Order: sequence, then structure tokens, then C-alpha cells
Amino acid sequence: MLGIGIVGLPNVGKSTLFNAITRAGAVAANFPFATIDKNVGVVAVPDERLGALSRVFTKGTRIPPIIPTSVEFVDIAGLVKGAHKGEGLGNQFLANIREVDTIAHVVRCFEDPNIIHVAGTVDPLDDIETIHTELILADMAALEKRMERLKKTAKGNNKEDAATLELAQEVYAVLEQGKPARLGTYSDAIPKEFGLLTHKPMIYVANVAEADLAQDNEMVKKVRAYAALEGCEVVKISAQIEGEIAEMPEEDASVFLEELGIAESGLNQLIRVGYKTLGLITFITSGEKEVRAWTIRQGTKAPGAAREIHTDLEKGFIRAEVIEWEKMVEAGGWAVAKSKGWVRTEGKDYVVHDGDVILILSGI
Repeated sequence: MLGIGIVGLPNVGKSTLFNAITRAGAVAANFPFATIDKNVGVVAVPDERLGALSRVFTKGTRIPPIIPTSVEFVDIAGLVKGAHKGEGLGNQFLANIREVDTIAHVVRCFEDPNIIHVAGTVDPLDDIETIHTELILADMAALEKRMERLKKTAKGNNKEDAATLELAQEVYAVLEQGKPARLGTYSDAIPKEFGLLTHKPMIYVANVAEADLAQDNEMVKKVRAYAALEGCEVVKISAQIEGEIAEMPEEDASVFLEELGIAESGLNQLIRVGYKTLGLITFITSGEKEVRAWTIRQGTKAPGAAREIHTDLEKGFIRAEVIEWEKMVEAGGWAVAKSKGWVRTEGKDYVVHDGDVILILSGI
């Protein structure tokens, strides 16, 4: 499951966005929602392909259930200057953010005299730098402890620890320059055990007033320029509008978005960009029993996709029957699709594509 941590300074709209996201998950009838605790929500990934395929395999009154893939959103609280030292709820913040796959940094890009900014003035670039500084300092403190331990164990003939120490020193040098670890070039891949916050992919979420949804204001332009230097994506949303959309029936929400001149909701944008940032795609298993989405990394081969369904399917993998989801909808089922020659038989080297409908044939 994709995990997105929502971070930001106080009064930037972070919690408003989180609340809108969690309500959106509850509203969509075909997409179940569950609240794990007060600051974690699991939202089903909207995917029109699943509904189309479900209709294909509906027999009389028997409608195959739709099981979408999910995204976990974590509303990470307590970030203030000094968070890396435990100021505010800093320790809780750092513990939570280490568990997510990517970080959505909500940046305030609107003026409102009724909403006080923690720094006294609205400056999105200054806000970004404040959070970057806290993350970098937290990573430096963690690496310092690790390097002290590695120096002791590498004194002997432990070549593995010596190599890890050298890598940690390379990363530390990048952090010392005020750069996040993800922007460095290193002699080896950074191991997950380092637990680096700044090595996680970053998505900037520019929170704007309704009037600025159709066209970027100057603050959003600055955020886009900053993000471009890091190779990061920007999602522009209005947390307030997202809250309104979340309360509407799906058909009303679509009309409302159209009137605002927006192609898709902020929630959908954030999920889509999150998948793109992490290189994730979706394949589908489809039939009269159920229509289900599965998330895998781009470049995954057929046996790896089989493993997502069940480890036994990978062990006994023989072949995969594959068809593009559009072709399956056009055919109206497996039998007709096979008769038209649209179903391909693929082996272990087949690289799965987004939207593939797959039937795994296994010897176990």
C-alpha cells in the first residue's frame, strides 16, 4: 500500500486537506474507507477501469465486487522549528514520517487575514526552507549516531561496515551543504536502514484560494520554480474546496469541478502524482468472482505480479494470460476476447503494463 505523509507548518491547510481526503474516502460507495486512528486514513484509489470491467462480468443480478487498491494518508502533526530536537511534537513527527513512502509538503499559497501565519507573513519559500532544515538536521543527527557506531566496528577488518561508513560520510557531506539526501550522488545505494527523511520523494502541495485554482498566483509560481530545481512534482489544490467536494455525490462533484475549470479533484491528483513519483502502476484481475486492482512497481515482470496476488502463484508460475483492459471491455469477457485473438500468452520475462488484465496460470 502506498503511504503518503502530509506535512506542513501550522495554519497552511494540512489538516483541512487530510479531513477532506478522509471524508472523500467515506463518500464514494464503491471505494471503502477506514480510519485506523485519529491521524491515519486509508482511501481507496479511484479507478474507472474497475467499474467498466465489473459491468462486463455482471451476470443477471450477480455483480462482481470491486476491490480497489488503497493509499494510506498520514496527517503528521507537530512540526515547528526545532522539531529535530523534539520541539512541539517533533519526536512523534519524525517517527511517523519515517514510515511513509513519500512526503506531501503542503505549502500555504493564499492570503487570509483571519488565518494567522506562524511566521507572521505568508512566504511559501520560507516555509519550504523551514521544513527542509528540520528534516536535514534530523537526518544529520541520525547519521552522526550511526557513524559513531560504524567507526568502532570498522576499526577491525569489517569491510562491510567500512563501506557503509564511507557511504554515510558521503551522505552527511551532502546534508552539510543544506541539500536533501535525495539530491546527492553516491558510490552505492542508500540502505533503508539509514532511515533518512530527506531521501524520501517529495511532492509539493500548493494550497490556494478558490479564485486561484484556474490560474497560478505568484506564490504558486515560486513553488513550481523551486520544485523544478529538485525535480519534484507540484499539485495545486484548495483544501477548502476539497472539503466541499468530499461532501457531494460523485455526479454533483464532477459538475462542480467542471464549473471551476478543474479536470480532477485534488485527492485524485495527489494519488496520481504519488504513483508517478514512486514509479507505481496498477494491473487488474477480473472475472465473475471479483474485479480487483493490484499495485506494483514499473518494470515488474509477470512472476512478480503473481507474487502480489499470492506467493504460491509466483513459485508455481507457468504463464500469464494478458489483455489490455479496454480490449476486455470491448470483447465483453474472456471467451470472446480469446476468440478474437486479443488475449496474449506471456512468460516469465513479460513486463507488466499499467491497465493489464491478467490471469495467472500456476502449477501450485
